[in-house]
Amino acid sequence: MGKKIDKVFFEGAIPATFLAEVIDKHRTKTGIGAHNIFMGQVRADEMDGKEVAAIEFSSYTSMAHEKLSEIREAAFEKYPLHCLHIYHSLGRVNAGEICFVVFASAERRKMIYQATEEIVNRVKSEVPIFGKEIFADESHAWKVNTD
Repeated sequence: MGKKIDKVFFEGAIPATFLAEVIDKHRTKTGIGAHNIFMGQVRADEMDGKEVAAIEFSSYTSMAHEKLSEIREAAFEKYPLHCLHIYHSLGRVNAGEICFVVFASAERRKMIYQATEEIVNRVKSEVPIFGKEIFADESHAWKVNTD
């Protein structure tokens, strides 16, 4: 399972046990009434008759941290969030494993869905994180982000 590298990145898959710990730590924050968690999982897509076995993620990490900081600041300015955590995998993540998490918390639920969707979309489109799809036969192709 994945190993936390820094505040954002994991080497490999993001473990479910880590996510459980993040959720558990928020029990003491009693002003929060709503959490929304987006989890991106590697799909075993089929492309040109080949099945995706994994994605190998890489990043310009210093640029990624800078851009993630901008996204976080903008989210806190636009939405009344209490907490916002963004995690992403680097390295190989197998099909079925978690590679991307956005965890947002607020006093009330109404706006948390919109905030989470906006944050996810901005991370996917603006942050220099790249995925190379690894097929079962170990051939590969660069991943193109879709909705």
